[in-house]
Amino acid sequence: MVHENQAAMRTRARLLTLKEKNQKELSGFRNLFARFLRAKTHVDWSKIEPIPEGTIRTYKHLEHPNNDEVIASMLNKLVVVKLNGGLGTSMGCKGPKSVIPVRNELTFLDLTLQQIQTLNKTFNVDVPLVLMNSFNTEEDTKKVLKKYANVKVSVHTFCQSQYPRVNRETLMPIAKSLNDNDQECWYPPGHGNFYEAFYNSGLIDKFIADGKEYCFLSNIDNMGATVDFPILNFLLSPPAGHDHPEFLMEVTNKTRADVKGGTLIQYENRLMLLEIAQVPKDYVDEFKSISKFRIFNTNNLWAKLSAIKRVVENNELEMEVIVNPKHLDRGLDIIQLETAAGAAVKNFRGAC
Repeated sequence: MVHENQAAMRTRARLLTLKEKNQKELSGFRNLFARFLRAKTHVDWSKIEPIPEGTIRTYKHLEHPNNDEVIASMLNKLVVVKLNGGLGTSMGCKGPKSVIPVRNELTFLDLTLQQIQTLNKTFNVDVPLVLMNSFNTEEDTKKVLKKYANVKVSVHTFCQSQYPRVNRETLMPIAKSLNDNDQECWYPPGHGNFYEAFYNSGLIDKFIADGKEYCFLSNIDNMGATVDFPILNFLLSPPAGHDHPEFLMEVTNKTRADVKGGTLIQYENRLMLLEIAQVPKDYVDEFKSISKFRIFNTNNLWAKLSAIKRVVENNELEMEVIVNPKHLDRGLDIIQLETAAGAAVKNFRGAC
């Protein structure tokens, strides 16, 4: 009888958790859908202005801390987050992209954990790794993580939101109910969902309580996206007379291989990330010009944890909605409403 009561209590708790999670998911989708209905699909090209001088800081001018104690102190204020929601289908593989072997039979996830473990051992610190999974990668990732039980890295995971795909003609969700298990009815809404999903996971409050101040967000398959001491030092110890930036985007010069990638512009007196999906058809070639739009968003982003908490709680995130059309195997034309993490640049104070 005791066991039955305990089971019943666990079941009720699980149902309450699911209900709360569903309410948060629905609220997030409603906000995204409302922005989609009231927003223009494309930017007004005539309103695009050059980025104000001084917005982009040259990397070589950043101060490099040489004292190991200073570096250790900085690292203890950092959380590393990797976007782990993608599958390896574009590379001809099944399962999460992060478990594809890329070098000496080591996977993206193996190499990421090696990098952070080396940091932790070298400076005797505790930089945690957080993986943002999607419903496509959550189960497989949790299985894979068991093999890292002895790795000296604190690993945390959370799952980004699961939103319903929308019929392109009727603008109605194609899922019949919240309990619809047909995977074709659902999608992860892009990495711009990071801020809300991270907040909803409860991890932000935990890390703030642990003394963490910033997170470094990047794609799991970007092996060049490593913790950079001069950038972290700039965030934690800005030049005299400057406030701590709440958000920083790493950008680089655009090459012909990057012509479709997002770029930074000034739009309606604010910084804005411009993606190719937001460009009017007549201006796509101009957008691809490496002489006019010279910088490229690497999607290596740094954000202050307390600022993420504030903008989510105050509902201040107004990221541009990216409409991603799809044709399903069943013959149905649908749209996915997505956002890009870098688009939050305009919502943080002192962003650069």
